Amino acid sequence: MATIGFALTFWAWDLIAPLASWYGDRLDLSSFQQSLLVAVPVLVGSLGRIPAGALTDRYGAKVMFPLVSALTIVPVLLLIPAKNSYGAMLAVGFLLGLGGTTFAIGIPLVNSWFPPAKRGLALGVFGMGMGGVALSGYFTPRIAKHGENLPFVVVAVALAAYAVLALLLIKDRPDRPVPTASLATRLGKAGRLRVTWELSALYAIGFGGIVAFGVYLPTYLKTWYELDPTDAGTKAAGFALVTVVFRPIGGWLSDRVHPAVVTAGALGFVALFAIVQAFDPPLNPGGTIALLCMAAGLGTASGSVFALVSQVTPQPQVGSVTGIVGAMGGLGGFVPPLVMGAIYSAKDSYSIGFMLLSDLALAGCVYAYGRMRTIRPTAEGGGAPEVSKVAAPRP
Repeated sequence: MATIGFALTFWAWDLIAPLASWYGDRLDLSSFQQSLLVAVPVLVGSLGRIPAGALTDRYGAKVMFPLVSALTIVPVLLLIPAKNSYGAMLAVGFLLGLGGTTFAIGIPLVNSWFPPAKRGLALGVFGMGMGGVALSGYFTPRIAKHGENLPFVVVAVALAAYAVLALLLIKDRPDRPVPTASLATRLGKAGRLRVTWELSALYAIGFGGIVAFGVYLPTYLKTWYELDPTDAGTKAAGFALVTVVFRPIGGWLSDRVHPAVVTAGALGFVALFAIVQAFDPPLNPGGTIALLCMAAGLGTASGSVFALVSQVTPQPQVGSVTGIVGAMGGLGGFVPPLVMGAIYSAKDSYSIGFMLLSDLALAGCVYAYGRMRTIRPTAEGGGAPEVSKVAAPRP
């Protein structure tokens, strides 16, 4: 149920991106304006994960999942009257960000139901819900051919049905620890953990890359390779599907190898193929291979980073830490579309953007291998586990 809810709300979160070129033509938007339009929901959805995660710690996913799913229906339907105004689209995109917060609801739910040895794979399976981006990329433009408002109606109905099912079927673990401290206190405590920000940086590269490609790849393929919107959306959906498949693989590997090692290897793989794509190979087969290999690396890294979160975070703080880390991951997806749009407008090329991605991925690779292997939770004074640095890698 958590994975299905994650997928549906992510589809809603990504409704604008597959139609960005259509909105661009309709409203006569520049490349940067299109980039901003698809990036606004990413920004709001990312920041919204911080309170969503903390509220999930307090009230549980049984309350939060149906509530957020039902509220997301409002901006989805508002996309219909907003389609003729760029300002209205930005405002509705801001509200649509609510759909991106469910990640921070599902992680603590799934984390609480599985023993540590199985959490990597379980969280990876939940992470497959980000395939909602693939669903959106593939189905949204096709449904729109049968009626320009039809995609929004379909998603709204699906969200309503899910909200009812979630209310009936989702169960919080009965013995889950419920924090009594205030929201601000819990977020402050999570924010003071050094590992929160280290994981945030790694997730900003891994998941941020997925989000960035999810929202900008249709525009990139249409602009650079001159594909029509439907074909570009289909290929972008294929990219997203690969990230979905490799996310549980990253979690599964992290149950067997230290997740920091898995993360380092995955980001190194991304860095290599980002360099390949920076040289603008033909789409078939060079560009396709490079993009799909980057998708595999980004998906693996996303799964392994949250396997690491589950290892080093005290259970009562999983939601709060997840909210912060998830927010940084989403913010990692907010900036690249703006950068890519600005670079293309200025230089008529995307190569600089891909070289920047390779630099970031390589830096994350080195940091994950050099530093993150030395992190583990310890108990201090019989209290809640905290994060500390040890001399030897965790076996």
